[in-house]
Amino acid sequence: MMDAHQLIVCRCEEVSLAELLETAEAYQCSARELKLRTRAGMGCCGGRTCRMLVDQVIEQATGHSPSHTIPLGYQPPVRPISFQTLGGRNR
Repeated sequence: MMDAHQLIVCRCEEVSLAELLETAEAYQCSARELKLRTRAGMGCCGGRTCRMLVDQVIEQATGHSPSHTIPLGYQPPVRPISFQTLGGRNR
């Protein structure tokens, strides 16, 4: 089984599962507050890949499903770009 410190939830901001769990338990925060404290979901993908996982972490840490009274502020990129192009390997 993989260590929670090694499991990256938000690849864009390199936020680990352990960092999310520790922050959620320490502050008993909402999904929005967790995002602001850790920067998970604030990278170049705008939370497209990790938003659901951040919600699951909040539900696991607090026992309540996220209410989204204040939305996470999902912002899709202007246009999708592949990781290959982003890494400069697409010439």
